[in-house]
Amino acid sequence: MDAIRRGASRSRDAATAARELSEQLGGRDTAAAMFFCSADYDLAALEGALTACFEGIELLGCTTAGEIAPHGYADRGIVGLGFGRSGFVTVAARSDDLSSSSLLRVRDMVAGLVRKLSVRAPAANSSNTFAILLIDGLSGIEEPVLSAVYRELGDIPLVGGSAGDNLRFRETMIFHEGAFHSGSAVLALVHTCVPFSVFKTQHIASLDTKMVITEADPVRRVVTEINAEPASEEYARLSGVAGRELHPMLLATHPLVVRVGGDDYVRSIRNVEDDGSLTFYCAIDEGLVLSAGRGDDIVEDLTRLFARLREEVGGPPAAILGFDCIFRRLELIERRLERPVSQMLAANNVIGFSTYGEQINAMHLNQTFSGVAFGPMPAGA
Repeated sequence: MDAIRRGASRSRDAATAARELSEQLGGRDTAAAMFFCSADYDLAALEGALTACFEGIELLGCTTAGEIAPHGYADRGIVGLGFGRSGFVTVAARSDDLSSSSLLRVRDMVAGLVRKLSVRAPAANSSNTFAILLIDGLSGIEEPVLSAVYRELGDIPLVGGSAGDNLRFRETMIFHEGAFHSGSAVLALVHTCVPFSVFKTQHIASLDTKMVITEADPVRRVVTEINAEPASEEYARLSGVAGRELHPMLLATHPLVVRVGGDDYVRSIRNVEDDGSLTFYCAIDEGLVLSAGRGDDIVEDLTRLFARLREEVGGPPAAILGFDCIFRRLELIERRLERPVSQMLAANNVIGFSTYGEQINAMHLNQTFSGVAFGPMPAGA
C-alpha cells in the first residue's frame, strides 16, 4: 500500500461507516490509523465496529465539530488517515481523568512513550519524528496538559486538536484501545522516513482597540467583566457589534486577540451566557489585555501556506493532517467562502476535522489551521 492513505465514509450506519473506512485505510501493511467522526453517531456501536474492522492496528481518534474529507468540508460522517509500516513507526498512550492533579501522571506517560519509541525506532529524533495530541475539547485544561507533554518531548514537534461535539458543548470523546473516553487525552509519537512539515497559520490580526479583563474565573474560562463593565456588553461595544445578537457566526468574525512576544494569538469566545458573561475556548485571567481582531484574506493566507508546504516537503503533499478551528469554518460560511476553501483543502489532500482548539508545540490556540504535511515517499525507502 501507499505509505499514507486517506479515507472517509458518509454512511450514518456505524457498521457500514467503519467497514468503508477500514477498506480505505486498513490492510496488513497498516501500522496505525487515525479517525475523526461526527458526535452524532451511535458511539457505542461505532467503537465496536471500528475495533472489529481495525483489528491488529493501532487506532486512535476523536469526535468532531465537522470533518475535512478527501472532497473537502463535510458533516455527520467519519474520515481518517492510515500510516503504512513501510514508512511509519507509531506508538500511542492515553491519560484519563485529566485535572491539575493529573499532570505528573501525564509527564510519566509521555516519558514512557518516548522510551518505547526509542526501542522500536532507535534512530528517532526531532528531525524524523513528531507528536500528535488529541484531547477532550471540554476539559478546559489543554494549556497545563500541553506544558506537561511538551516538557517531556524535548525538541520533538507537536501538533493536535481538541475534540468537538457539533457545537453542543455537552461531551467530547477520545478513542483509544477500542473505546471512546471522556476527560482524556491520547498522544501518538510518529517516526517516519517520509518528509514532513508541522505548521500553523492564521489570518487574524490585532487592531488598536484594547480591552482589559477585570473579573474572571480562570478555571472555568469565564469572563464576567471587561473594563469593569458587563463582559458581553463591553465586548459588543468595542467590537462594533452592539445591539446585534452575539451568535457563534458573529463571534467568529469578531475575535479577540492577545499579543505575546510580538505575535498575535486569538482568544475565541465559545458562549455568551445568560448572565452576560463570556466563556472562552482558551485560558484567560484577570488583568489580561485583549485587542479586537480583524480577519484578513483567508484564501490568500491558505494559498501562501500550501505553496510553502509544497516547497518544504519536496512536492505536492501526499496528505495533510489538518486541525481547523470550528470558528474558521463558521467565518467561511458567514462570508460565503466555504466552497472555495473546501476546494483548496481537497486539492491539497487535507484530511482532518473542525476543532474546539488547536495545539502546536506548547501552545493551545484558537482560530488557526494547524497540522502536519507529508511529502512523497523517498525513492528506495
